[in-house]
Amino acid sequence: MPTAAQRLARARALESMVRDIAREEILPRYLKSARSRKADGSLFTEADLESQHRFTEELPRFLPGAVLGEEMTATEQAHLWNEGGRGLWCIDPIDGTTNFANGIPLFAVSIAYLIDHAPVLGVVYNPITDESFYAAHGAGAFLNGAELPLRQGATTLRDAVAGVDFKRISHHLGDELAVRPPYYSQRNFGSSALEWCFVAAGRLDVYLHGGQMLWDYAAGRLILAEAGGHAEALDGGELMAGPAIKRGVIAAVTPSLFAEWSAWIKGRS
Repeated sequence: MPTAAQRLARARALESMVRDIAREEILPRYLKSARSRKADGSLFTEADLESQHRFTEELPRFLPGAVLGEEMTATEQAHLWNEGGRGLWCIDPIDGTTNFANGIPLFAVSIAYLIDHAPVLGVVYNPITDESFYAAHGAGAFLNGAELPLRQGATTLRDAVAGVDFKRISHHLGDELAVRPPYYSQRNFGSSALEWCFVAAGRLDVYLHGGQMLWDYAAGRLILAEAGGHAEALDGGELMAGPAIKRGVIAAVTPSLFAEWSAWIKGRS
């Protein structure tokens, strides 16, 4: 069993690899990749496919395990999940593809290494801002070497800055948030992985998203937890339940703020 220091060293080495691949496969294609649509209507680009190909080649050499990626069929994803208890990579080569395709500099590579379906290493890297968030289980979370959170967040919900994705929550809850928001202000950045990390950093105090897949939060959830934050599935179910399940998520920078945020949401859901 690796020590916390050994796990953190692995996270830092993984972070270095992610930086290199993003700079080689994603940055040269920024503002140049044509967009296409998958069967479900979501976007993908050449940069998504080429970076996923590189990660699929390189990650198993770093630590043993198959690579489960967003740009795979549901059947492929389910097979890898079921067979990957002893080691599995879960990746989103570009989280925030719409931002990437439109030249909005808020997108990220999201990489998590799972054992027994729980994340033990996580990296989220924005190659435009050169911000790299990373964590190892039991060893803390960091942004470019600085320990997270970077600042003390709000202590009460009325003072909080919230990250909320309105288009994926119920009309009733959305109306309540729009008309009678319990927080100070609200933001939405178009990249789930970055939003998890913004909570971990204290840039956002609370978070709500109505529908995320495993690769959207596998790394970010670990980074938030190691920074002292808390998160749950919106319906109370298990977040790490597999790649086929889209989950609503709620999170906060501290457990006490999470309790207040969760109670408010559940009272209006």
